[in-house]
Amino acid sequence: MTDPSFRPSELELERRAYRARRSRQSVLVAIASTLAFAGIVWVTVLGTPGWAQVQQRFFDPATFAASLPRVWDGFLLNLQVLALSVVTVSVVALLIALLRTLRGPVFFPLRALAAGYTDIFRGIPLIIVLYLIGLGVPALLDQRISVVLLGTVAITLTYSAYVSEVIRAGIEAVHPSQRLAARALGLGYAQTLRRVVLPQALRKMTPPLMNDFVSMQKDVGLISILGAVDAVRAAQIETSLTYNFTPYVVAAVLFVLLAIPTIRLADWYTARLREREQMGSIV
Repeated sequence: MTDPSFRPSELELERRAYRARRSRQSVLVAIASTLAFAGIVWVTVLGTPGWAQVQQRFFDPATFAASLPRVWDGFLLNLQVLALSVVTVSVVALLIALLRTLRGPVFFPLRALAAGYTDIFRGIPLIIVLYLIGLGVPALLDQRISVVLLGTVAITLTYSAYVSEVIRAGIEAVHPSQRLAARALGLGYAQTLRRVVLPQALRKMTPPLMNDFVSMQKDVGLISILGAVDAVRAAQIETSLTYNFTPYVVAAVLFVLLAIPTIRLADWYTARLREREQMGSIV
């Protein structure tokens, strides 16, 4: 407990006052620089001769309000594909990462298969995978398939290749002594992974996984090329009716609002993890 009679020294009081002054100065400088930047933007962009025409074609408030309900309905389809893809990518990527971390010559075919998978789908652009899955699979099976399912499969194939490498790097970042200690205590391979390796690896791989999640949030908008009436296709339909590009701005705003919480969460977690590591190194 703190002694109620304790009084900081004069030197400590001066230090606190100095830090308070520096904090106020930093806030004032930040406000001044923000206002200066806003003024520059106003002069260089909003003051250009063609701004009125651009504002009418891309930032028309009436068109924004009129197209928002239809674009929002399409955005719900993007959210549905995103939710399914998060689950499927997590499962497939974890399986591939575990296959690539298997030891022993007997598992070489599995390691080679997993490595080939990641090499292929990290090299093929997502839009080509969407065409191959969205057009090839229905033709192969000779039946109609839900666009949600086709889009989820295409995104899963592409992003599981990226996410599996993140998971594999996190697993391999755990020191081998942790595995040896767990096996010495009598834990099996699966128990060692579940109770020792993966919990430690999760802290390392969470920030890059969040970045992949943000990228996935944007790329679900590509399912519009399969004919799905998502936010992008709904914006395209509205644009064809009004000859105004504001619906695309509506779709962009929705995707940005979806991404900002994840981006801020990733930044916060990364800073917190860095702070914990620095405190550990000091101790």
